[in-house]
Amino acid sequence: MTIPAPKVWPGSDGAPVSCREKLKMLSENHAELAQTMQDTFEDAILMGVDEQAMRAVLIAMIEGLESPKRTAP
Repeated sequence: MTIPAPKVWPGSDGAPVSCREKLKMLSENHAELAQTMQDTFEDAILMGVDEQAMRAVLIAMIEGLESPKRTAP
């Protein structure tokens, strides 16, 4: 299954990102991450990991991502 990239990448100001270079990089990053996640998921399932448990692991990883915009305490 191919996970399609969003048609619009919303900017922090609510307007869509429109710079061609940024859109190209976002698209490339999306494709690379989608393939890596799919490969990781398939490997885990084939090694006997419960499918729902692996989905929970991947979701927890996403939820744990730190923003580079966070200000230091």
